[in-house]
Amino acid sequence: MTQEVMTQPGEIIFHKVPVPQPGPDQVLVKIKRIGICGSDIHVYHGTHPYTKYPVTQGHEVSAQIVARGTYAKKYEIGQRVVIEPQVFCGRCYPCMHGKYNLCENLKVMGFQTTGTASEYFAVDESKCTPIPDNMTYDQAAMIEPLAVTVHAAKRFDVKNAKVVVFGCGPIGILLCQSLKAFGASQVLATDISDYRLELARKVGADFTVNTREHDFGKSLIESFGPDKADVMYDCAGNDITMNSAIQNARKGSTIILVAVFGKMANVDLAKLNDSELDLNTTMMYRHEDYVDAIRLVSEGKIKLEPLMSNHFAFTDYLSAYQYIDTHRETTMKVLIDVDPESDETD
Repeated sequence: MTQEVMTQPGEIIFHKVPVPQPGPDQVLVKIKRIGICGSDIHVYHGTHPYTKYPVTQGHEVSAQIVARGTYAKKYEIGQRVVIEPQVFCGRCYPCMHGKYNLCENLKVMGFQTTGTASEYFAVDESKCTPIPDNMTYDQAAMIEPLAVTVHAAKRFDVKNAKVVVFGCGPIGILLCQSLKAFGASQVLATDISDYRLELARKVGADFTVNTREHDFGKSLIESFGPDKADVMYDCAGNDITMNSAIQNARKGSTIILVAVFGKMANVDLAKLNDSELDLNTTMMYRHEDYVDAIRLVSEGKIKLEPLMSNHFAFTDYLSAYQYIDTHRETTMKVLIDVDPESDETD
């Protein structure tokens, strides 16, 4: 079979390797689609702090089971699935208390261990989650990033809440939708791109503000009134957005960091303390978040198609990254068609 390998930043090769045999508790899946995310782009540029080369990528994935190991009996051959890419130890304190997304020895497929960017992939059956008949492989390849935002939305009781989302990249826009799906009354989204703000409005944001052109504090009050927001989510991950959240948050409210800061933060902790703000964080997802993400898409409460920017053939992986680099503002999600001949619901 063919397997993708990023040998060093900006360089991808394809080589032939044997089709893997599933272990006793594993299934063999045929990979259908792979999504490229922001962390993959960091690997492409050589700026991901926790990835070494060479590395086979691919962690946002849809697939179909084609073979099973001796003890893998939960799913039938032919079952359409998504894969949870976390590799955790199961023995550390977080794992033993149900928080394996915080495993002390956490690895993620495509970064610290082999990813799914190959025609076939052997994976523990426990990491597979079935998808319904009304879900396409394209949609299923976006369940992983959606699970990130589902987990984030559940970090605060957002029912009837007024919420700010800083940053309208794919995660920010998926979070806007997740928040509304979980009952948020109003969502204000910010960005410096009118294109991305318009997309956020199309899929459910009630208010948007281009913070390059308008004062966020004034826009916040214009949107929500003097009581401002109940919670703010930072999906941009920089000093500007985090300080804007701290300076404009209602005293005693909550800020949740979703994005990964690329460098040491320089933020106003004195103001954070003076306003008795709760600064919370969110990290990846757990199985229940995958289940909720699949359910919300199946019920039509999350729109994924507006975020699908382009498709590339498997062997055009490098071209996909080049496309993202040259269309950064208008690109949301690029999908790699590993099995382009497959019917969307076969």
